[in-house]
Amino acid sequence: MADRFDVIEAGGRRRRRWIGVAVVAALLVVPAVSLLLSRDPGPPPPVPASTSRPVATPVAADDTPNAVHPRAVRKGGDEVIEVVFPDGRRAEVRYPAELALAGLGVRPFQGVWVDGQYRPLTAPYSVAAEVGRGGRPLRTLTPNVALWPPPPSGVSRGDVLLFTFGPWRVALPDQPVALTFEQRLAAAEGLRGTVTEDGYLVLSARGAVRLARPGETLAGLSVGPQLWFGGGAGPLLVFTQAPHCRAGQAAPSAVLSRTQPSGAVCRDGVQIAVSSSEEFRGKALDGIRITLK
Repeated sequence: MADRFDVIEAGGRRRRRWIGVAVVAALLVVPAVSLLLSRDPGPPPPVPASTSRPVATPVAADDTPNAVHPRAVRKGGDEVIEVVFPDGRRAEVRYPAELALAGLGVRPFQGVWVDGQYRPLTAPYSVAAEVGRGGRPLRTLTPNVALWPPPPSGVSRGDVLLFTFGPWRVALPDQPVALTFEQRLAAAEGLRGTVTEDGYLVLSARGAVRLARPGETLAGLSVGPQLWFGGGAGPLLVFTQAPHCRAGQAAPSAVLSRTQPSGAVCRDGVQIAVSSSEEFRGKALDGIRITLK
C-alpha cells in the first residue's frame, strides 16, 4: 500500500513565487493545530548527554514525552528556571511560583525556509496522536527523517516530515503547496539538531534550509526562535526573541488562534505572549522576568 505514495511530487524544481497572502496565513496557523490536539505530556523524558554532532535515531510516532520540564529553584515567592531557545540562546526566567511554568513543559518552535518556501517547525506534545494517526510512514528520507501522510482527522491536508533528534520529535508540515521530492530531501539533510545537557533542542541549517532569525516576521507575525510552555486545554505561554519588540506587536499565531483570551508584553528583548484565564494571564504578564544571556 505504501508504494502507491512512495514519492509525492508537486511540479518542477523551480520555486513557486506566486503564493499569496492566503497561503502565508494558512502556514502561520499550522502551529496552532498541534496545540488543539495536544495532550498532557506526563513525566519529562530522560535528560540526554550533550553532543556536538547532530543526533540521528530511527523515526517513530510514539508516545514519548515531547517537552522539557526544567528544574525550578525557589527564591522567595518566585521560581527560577534556565531555558534554551532553538537557536542556542540561553535565558533565565523568573516568575511567581503559583504559575508553575516548569510543570507545564517547554517545547521549541522555529520558522524554516526550504528552498525559499516557509514552513513552521513545531514539537507536538503527542506525536502518536498528532502524526501517527496517519497510519504508517510513506517513506524514510534519511535515518532520522520520515514522511508521514496527513492524519485522518482532516485538520491537516498535507504530508508531514517528522524529524527525530535524540528524544525530540519535530514536525514540518508540507502544505499548502507541497515541496518536490528533491526539496523534501534537502530539508531532511539540511536541518540539523543537537540536544543540550539539560534536554533542550538546538537547531542549525545548511544548504537549501534557512532558519528564521530572532525578531524576523512573516505577514506581521513572529516566526523566529520561540519557546512554548503548556498548550492543549490549559494555558499557553510563548516566549519569542524580539530584539525590536514594541507595544502592540502581534503575538505569535499559536497564541492568537486559541479560543482563550490572549495578551502580550515586551520585556528585555523578549515578547511574552499568553493565552489563558484572566487571572493566570494577568500574573504572567505582570510577574514574568526574562534575562537573555
